[in-house]
Amino acid sequence: MAQHFLLSAKARTLSLRSIYAGGEDKAYETFKAIRWGATNGEPVCSRCGCCDSYDIAKRRQFQCKACGYRYSVTSGTIFASRKMAFVDLLAAICIFTNAVKGISSLQMGRDLDCQQKTAFVLCHKLREAMAAEVEGETLDDVVEIDGAYFGGHVRPANLKEDRVDRRRAENQSGARRVVVVLRQRGGRTLPFVAKTEGEGVAIARRVVAPTATMQADEAAHWDALHASWKTFRINHSQAYSFDGACTNQAESYFSRLRRMVTGQHHGVSPKHLSQYAHEAAWKEDHRRGDNGALAFRSLGLGLAHGVSREWAGYWQR
Repeated sequence: MAQHFLLSAKARTLSLRSIYAGGEDKAYETFKAIRWGATNGEPVCSRCGCCDSYDIAKRRQFQCKACGYRYSVTSGTIFASRKMAFVDLLAAICIFTNAVKGISSLQMGRDLDCQQKTAFVLCHKLREAMAAEVEGETLDDVVEIDGAYFGGHVRPANLKEDRVDRRRAENQSGARRVVVVLRQRGGRTLPFVAKTEGEGVAIARRVVAPTATMQADEAAHWDALHASWKTFRINHSQAYSFDGACTNQAESYFSRLRRMVTGQHHGVSPKHLSQYAHEAAWKEDHRRGDNGALAFRSLGLGLAHGVSREWAGYWQR
């Protein structure tokens, strides 16, 4: 998918500050420059690929001369059927990308002066586009694997005599999930949501190359890794790193995700946990990038992604 993020020379010279200062027209030109970077911002029909079209300037739309299809710069992308202005949409992408520990939809709604529901759907669309960047990715070389549990908090009873052992399965809410992360050193981070940490072995068999070297902690469910890969283990009760074996990069990812869930969202349902996990993985992988480059990359991901079938307005059923 790297070809989707190769910006034209015109797009690379635009700074985020100059775009926002230029208003709606400058933001619109930025969308065009990134969506149609191969043609220097000139429209390309999303149905037949024809580069010859009529410009319907008042509506910011184009009509293909070959097939007659009418389209816009956001047609067929995750921003399709948008109602938000281009400058506000670009501002939302910048705010979302720069929030290294995530941002709540309530805060996003205040920043954009829109409803919380609008901000909630927009943020989840961006998370969906970020998750698509690593779709089909295979890890190799040195891969760390670990798991951490999220959600399912059970509030203790007021009176001491009414309290129960919340660690027992019969006293839990059923909403507790584990995020299993596989992280290649110097590569990408792939998170998965499961009910038990032991499911991570089956997940690893799908996404980790047989030539890889696995790094895991002392938990018994990781014993099965030795049958498929050369595996090194680290006992955290004795050391965090020893003789090259550690899971520190996986723990670093969980540090970001925990601060995101606890500090910003204060709670995540199992239904949406996977998307928050992918957001944290994307931001962890690109943490060294500058703000402008990451904002343009996020925009490129959204324009390269198809129409979301999960996050759609009520009028789209």
